[in-house]
Amino acid sequence: MSTSTSALQLSSISLQQLYDLLQPITVPNTSPNAKFTNWSGTFTCSPLAVFEPETELQCELILELARREGRVVRAVGVGHSPSDLACTTGYMLRTTKLDKLLEVHADKRYIIAQAGITLDALHAELTSHGLAMINVGSISDQTLGGIVTTATHGTGIKYGVISTHVMGLSLLLADGSRVFCSPQERPDLFTASICGLGSTGLILAVTLEVEPAFRLKEVQQTFQFHECVRSLDSLVTASEHVRFWWFPAADTMRISSADRTVEPVKPAGSWLWHSLIGFHVVQFLLFVARFILPLNIFIGRFASWLVSTKVIAIDDSFRIFNMECRYPQHTTEWAIPYENTKSCLHDLHDWLMREFSDPNGLRPHFPIEVRFSDSDDIWLSPSNGQKTCWIGIIQYKPYGFEVPYRLLFERFEAILCRHGGRPHWAKAHHLRPETLRRLYPRFDDFTRVLGSVDPRGMFRNEYVERHIFGKTGPEYHNRVFKRHAPSR
Repeated sequence: MSTSTSALQLSSISLQQLYDLLQPITVPNTSPNAKFTNWSGTFTCSPLAVFEPETELQCELILELARREGRVVRAVGVGHSPSDLACTTGYMLRTTKLDKLLEVHADKRYIIAQAGITLDALHAELTSHGLAMINVGSISDQTLGGIVTTATHGTGIKYGVISTHVMGLSLLLADGSRVFCSPQERPDLFTASICGLGSTGLILAVTLEVEPAFRLKEVQQTFQFHECVRSLDSLVTASEHVRFWWFPAADTMRISSADRTVEPVKPAGSWLWHSLIGFHVVQFLLFVARFILPLNIFIGRFASWLVSTKVIAIDDSFRIFNMECRYPQHTTEWAIPYENTKSCLHDLHDWLMREFSDPNGLRPHFPIEVRFSDSDDIWLSPSNGQKTCWIGIIQYKPYGFEVPYRLLFERFEAILCRHGGRPHWAKAHHLRPETLRRLYPRFDDFTRVLGSVDPRGMFRNEYVERHIFGKTGPEYHNRVFKRHAPSR
């Protein structure tokens, strides 16, 4: 595309010229990449067209085409969300080539990066400048824009979700205007966008607070379940970043406690867990357990044994924060008020023990991850107004094969809902506006902002229409995008 094109008024470009200008960044409909499937292979869709822009001008052209044709535009990064959040039957805009670190202000502790940069790439860039993200989740595969718009979290009872470290956003709105928003400038748009589900506008760049590069010293050790719950408050507050990995079949909790340190790097890991036995043997056993149900309990106990020794590791912060996702999986995660954590864990434990005692009971995989975050004032953040405990459950898909999970997740979610649960926005859930409005006091403020910046719904895919606006019908059901899976 010629640089002189940027001087043209988009309204003066004919429809055919738009098609011609966008042709170089359009994925051919004969290409496998013209069909979208998320990382875990649990949701797939066939967009009307897929664009891979490399410049902001190309993004403007895509939105101009969508305005003229009355189409939805859905931005997607690497597709790691285990839901249909990124799916659309309209236009898909892949941000993976909008992946530059634009500005570094080490003295003022902030950077500006394009939304399509992955956290893995951002870590490398920040390290070269002696900087680091303040907190990171369990993985770094996602794009920066993706974690911002879903209020993705790490762990640490005194640390907010990652969106609380965002200082400003550059957005391309549905009318084609480019705006900057922050807590001081267009604050309502900013608060709506830092957990906006991609529905307020296209995030072009993120101004992110960072800190000087640091190491973490992590201590991992195993407790019995009831011992851990009894000592919950002291364990959670004893270190900066604490998380639990619960192995229900073994009735154990693996506790990870990490703090900033200046000690020299000392990587550590369980050879059994990270090598042939811990990865390949466990996956094979999970595959066999699809046919031999009782084997699941043995595998959970075996996995707990593999990581039962005390381990101390010192490494760069993001290496300690991150963990191996291992295999494709179904997953759901919910946030509850921190004060409900003990009672919720006890209820989950009682339920799972009943399942294990039943020869035909449900058999959850492992580990169940338990993390924590501080309260915030982001309208749709699951931590809005409350210190939070996050509890996530998974069912692996060994070698990509499907496993039963729906009934397991339904029973899990019913317990979390009784304890005030709010779903992680990047993950599949069943809640609709009438329930979400009760959970989020500023829910109507969020929809008001959407109505003002995108009255025609250009950025509202089926997920947004379903959960935020309550649209019903086959086209708004998430199973429209879901691959076949056993119903149990």
